[in-house]
Order: sequence, then structure tokens, then C-alpha cells
Amino acid sequence: MSEDIATRRKRLYMRSIRRGIKEMDLVLTRYADAHLARMDAGQLDLYDRLLSENDHDLYQWVSGQAAPPEAYAAMIAEISEGMRRA
Repeated sequence: MSEDIATRRKRLYMRSIRRGIKEMDLVLTRYADAHLARMDAGQLDLYDRLLSENDHDLYQWVSGQAAPPEAYAAMIAEISEGMRRA
């Protein structure tokens, strides 16, 4: 059974706001609020994979402490930019 796009966005939003560490809850909630509704299927796929990554790795990537994998580089740059503007 396949998931419709509205349900998928809701699921990804919930995964964004309920992370393992509070810092990532805040960062990813802000990003999801700003971008999730406009993402196409390919971007949703990438974001879904990103949300499967370890929170500590994600935090290091968005804070610039470590380089993200190339597949996530552009999305991490967007997330980091949003974090700096906050």
C-alpha cells in the first residue's frame, strides 16, 4: 500500500519534530515548517533518508562541525542557513 503525498508530509513532519535530541527537534521543525509543503517526491525521498540518520551526525553536519555526505550537502546547507537566520 502506497502513502499519499499529504500523509507522507505529515509523517515526515512528525519525524522532524520528535527527534532524539532537542537541538535537532528545533532545527528540523523550523526547516520542515519552511520547506516540507513545497517538496516534490524526490526531495521528500531525500529528506526521508536524511531523517533516518543519527541525530548526533545530523547536528555535526548542520553546525559545520563535520562535512555531510555529498547526497545531503545541498539540503544540509539549506537547513544550516535556516539555523543561522534564527
